[in-house]
Amino acid sequence: MKETQTDWEEAYRRRETPWEKGRPHPALSDFLATDGPIAGEIFVPGCGSGHDVRALSTAANHVVGIDLAPFAIARANSFPKRGNEEYQLADLFALPAEWNGRFDVVFEHTCFCAIDPARRAQYVEAIVRLLKPGRRLLAIFFLNPDHDEEGPPYGVSRQELEERFGVRFKLESEWVPVRTHPGREERELMRVLVRV
Repeated sequence: MKETQTDWEEAYRRRETPWEKGRPHPALSDFLATDGPIAGEIFVPGCGSGHDVRALSTAANHVVGIDLAPFAIARANSFPKRGNEEYQLADLFALPAEWNGRFDVVFEHTCFCAIDPARRAQYVEAIVRLLKPGRRLLAIFFLNPDHDEEGPPYGVSRQELEERFGVRFKLESEWVPVRTHPGREERELMRVLVRV
């Protein structure tokens, strides 16, 4: 399968960012309202403007959001801090070795569906490396975007999630979010996965 490249910086500069909704994902807000704040070291790949990062951030935890686009990182840093969050310009597939085993939670939202499907196995391995054993991946997977053939975003199936994550993670819980961004109703799956 041929790998495709997306110029995320150019997309931000042209304001062609349909994934930027101007607020945290409603399902993440609902999860935090029900389960309370998440403690420890938290990692958010493909954080964009950082809305989800700020929703996760408290004075008692530490959240690191990364993105490939300098524009996105500059925009994320332009918002007032909510807690103990930081943003770094970084590539998920080229993170420093000292980050291995550093994180208690990884929050996934629109990163997995945005990367070329040819790199999804690498995505899983990157998340495994970042997480401490027994710690969690909290994910909102976008299952069937309108243009999954052309992407990004690219389509994701339950079967693919089982095949890619099943060996390295144990499924703790899953549900279809009650609240989501308009147009995504019944098209997402929220999962809590534990790194084995």
